[in-house]
Amino acid sequence: MPVPLKTKVLLADDHVVVREGLRMVLNAAPDIEVVAEAGDGAEAVKLALRGEPNLAILDVSMPVMTGLQAAREISRRRPELRILMLSMHENEQYLFEALKAGASGYVLKSVANRDLLEACRATMRGEPFLYPAALTTLVRDYLDGARRGETVPEDPLTPRELEVVKLIAEGHTSEEIAELLVISKKTVDRHRANMLEKLGMRNRVELTRYAIRRGLVEP
Repeated sequence: MPVPLKTKVLLADDHVVVREGLRMVLNAAPDIEVVAEAGDGAEAVKLALRGEPNLAILDVSMPVMTGLQAAREISRRRPELRILMLSMHENEQYLFEALKAGASGYVLKSVANRDLLEACRATMRGEPFLYPAALTTLVRDYLDGARRGETVPEDPLTPRELEVVKLIAEGHTSEEIAELLVISKKTVDRHRANMLEKLGMRNRVELTRYAIRRGLVEP
C-alpha cells in the first residue's frame, strides 16, 4: 500500500485530556491529520469501518471493548488499515497480544511526544515500531522460549468470551451485553457458563477479578 501524502488518523482513548494532547502532537505534523476520535473500543471499530482513516491509534485499556479487542476486529474486517497501540504500561503480555491482534507498533504514553510521530510514519511505511525495551523483551523471550521449545501461551478464552467477560466486569446485565454485542441473551448466558467452566470459577465476582488481572478493565 503506497504511503498517502497525508495520513488520516483515527485516535481512540477514553481520557479526553490525553486525546486532546495526542491530537495536538499529531496535527502539528504536516503529513498527519486526526480525522476521527473515539472514547471506547466499540466506537473505534465503527469509525474504522467507515473507510476514511489510514491509521488507527488505539489505547490498550478502554471501556466496552479494549484496544486489543478493537484491533482484532479491525484487522479482521478491514485488514488494510494500519494499527498502532498506545499504553501506559511496559507489559509483556499486552505487547505480545497487540502484535498478535494485528498492530504494527506499540507506543508508551510516557514518551508519546517523542515517539508517536516516528511510530506513525514507520507504520505507514510497513515497518514495525516498538520502544527499545520491547525489542529487548521480544528477542530475550524468543531465544529463551526457543531453547525450551515453548510458545507464547494462549488465553483459555476466545475473543468473543473476552468481550463478554469485560462487559460483565463493567457491570452490564446479560440483556445489556446481548444488545451491545448484537447477540441473544441466551448466547450471553452460554458464554458465561463456558467461561466459568474453563476458568474453574463460580460467579461474577471471580470473573471480574479475572478481567482486572487480564487488564480488560481497570481496578
